[in-house]
Amino acid sequence: MSEKTTESRHSHLSTAAASALYIGALLGPSLLLLPGLAARAAGPASLLVWLSLLVLSGLIAVVFCALGTQVGSTGGVAGYTAAGLGERAGRAAAWCFLAGVVAGAPVVSLIGGSYAAAALGMGESAAVPAALVLLGLVLTVRLVGVRTGAKLQLVLVAALVALVLFAMLGSAPHARAANWTPFLPHGWAGVARAAPPLMFAFVGWEAAASLTTRLRDPRRQLRLVVLIAFVVTSLLCLGLGAATVGVLGPDAGGAVPLADLMRAAIGDSGRILAVGAALVLTLAATNTYLTGAAELTDALLPPTPTPSRRGPYAVVATTALTGGPLIALVGSGVLSTDQLVAVPTALFLSVYLTCTASAIRILNGLPRLAAMVCCPAVLALVLGTGWPVLAVAAVALLAATLPGRGSASAAQDGHRGKPELTEGNVVLASHNSH
Repeated sequence: MSEKTTESRHSHLSTAAASALYIGALLGPSLLLLPGLAARAAGPASLLVWLSLLVLSGLIAVVFCALGTQVGSTGGVAGYTAAGLGERAGRAAAWCFLAGVVAGAPVVSLIGGSYAAAALGMGESAAVPAALVLLGLVLTVRLVGVRTGAKLQLVLVAALVALVLFAMLGSAPHARAANWTPFLPHGWAGVARAAPPLMFAFVGWEAAASLTTRLRDPRRQLRLVVLIAFVVTSLLCLGLGAATVGVLGPDAGGAVPLADLMRAAIGDSGRILAVGAALVLTLAATNTYLTGAAELTDALLPPTPTPSRRGPYAVVATTALTGGPLIALVGSGVLSTDQLVAVPTALFLSVYLTCTASAIRILNGLPRLAAMVCCPAVLALVLGTGWPVLAVAAVALLAATLPGRGSASAAQDGHRGKPELTEGNVVLASHNSH
């Protein structure tokens, strides 16, 4: 098949579509819950935690932007890791990411389904059926294809931003200065307790890493895409965190803060909009992760005589086969949502760890300094997840022994016509753009 035909299969992403994919990954359903959890743990001081973690998220964004422009490959996190840590490490990072997507899709659906059920006052029994419906929707979107998925993502993100802005601005007249005192109701210990769960809101930069070569001009577009995603998500997170404290006050620690803000804005009908926000957040986040996983799977699967897109079908089939039973186990009480959340979180953080460690070895200047700050911080977060570290180790060890295309070859595929990237021979771009 000619290179032109192959390229047509992998249509270019516009800056707007790529930005929507990144925003969707960063603003997952955790945004529905975390403002309330943070306010419960730290009160008004939770805003300090949001600010601190936004700084860390910004540093991680710098690292991934530099990796995307200097080492970018269809292998995404696999290529990033292999460039600095070697082939086996790259393969381990790839499979940790894929395992995180497969394990994370039912978790995201459960969060969205639980929020929708709670917002409508339907009780916990409705959460599992709602989660199964959401999982079916996101898998259907993935099967439609990358081109349509990207267009749909633009619509989803636009709707999401509109809903969150409506909640913040519509409820603003109900804000009270008295709700900001005392600023540290639980002391600095409360601030420390709020940090780990809030970090989950900033996992997402790795999700679209495999899509960097889908940009027509990655060196120019990727910086703009990352900047747009960071600014939009920062404003929404800070605004929602501030509105939760300022408007809800003593009730800020509730289970459905976004629904409570919408109810403050327009009354009881606001809960219906909150259900819409849960649906949009679930679809937007999972669509990005499944899209990135499909691209990465295509890069890692052994080549065939006739090039074909096997990644989307493999990812959807695996997620469907495992997601349904996992949601059913939660519904039966065998597993809890908290137990499920810990596993994909540890897997995604391990990918951050390998990518930032690789960045320390192969980058220079500000991106390398950012990686040196992020790497130990991410390591501490990985170890803090507890027993899921064992799951990460199992996946990494298994992946290191698996045969396959390997990360370096994936990186080369992503750089046809560009300097070849192989282990031990990484060609870096000049730093005139930093």
